[in-house]
Amino acid sequence: MVNEQHNKDNNPQPEKPQPEKKQNLFSAFFPREYNFEFMLAHQSDRTVAGVKAFIVWLEIQPLVNPLELESIENEADTLRHDMEDKLIRSFSTPFDRQDIYSISRQMDYILNFSKETAKEMYAFGVQPDTTILAMAKYLLSGTECISRGIRNIKTDKGAVEEEIRHARDSYNVMEEAYISGMTELLKTNDAMCALRTREIYHHLRDAGRAMRDTLDVLHNAVIDLA
Repeated sequence: MVNEQHNKDNNPQPEKPQPEKKQNLFSAFFPREYNFEFMLAHQSDRTVAGVKAFIVWLEIQPLVNPLELESIENEADTLRHDMEDKLIRSFSTPFDRQDIYSISRQMDYILNFSKETAKEMYAFGVQPDTTILAMAKYLLSGTECISRGIRNIKTDKGAVEEEIRHARDSYNVMEEAYISGMTELLKTNDAMCALRTREIYHHLRDAGRAMRDTLDVLHNAVIDLA
């Protein structure tokens, strides 16, 4: 018994590994991964909700302060900022990091321009006309296509291509509505009304161009994944 005790004293048992230290070391080389497809899908849902809120707002008479649209836009901003933070810290991404960032950024512009359009209409006293309503509805149609496309980007590339085609059709018709509206607007004798309304048309057109740019980046991501 004495010899056994002596041997134990001379040959101490090795210390158990420290799980926390090993985990920290692993985390340093392989940071936690994030579900960027879900984040983009969530942001796209809120973008669609924001454009829908804009259209509902246009139908309210008299126009009121677009508080709901501002709230949705702020929520989407928070989602985008959170995703950008995770994008910086992520070790790998499901597709090109720059494409993820650009899709999120351009979707944000869609909501920004929608909000600014509503705020200026309210401030300038511009009433919704057929051009404004048509452009807003085409914007919604294209934005819904983007949202559905993002949800299918890893599972059904053919469906994404189809959504992109439909959204580009919406963008082209939106451009035609802008040109037709401007043509009629320039015929009016009320210069101040024309100036205020022209500003609104331009903001909506900018929202459409943000939609177009989102589609271009989304298409590039699909091609890279092929």
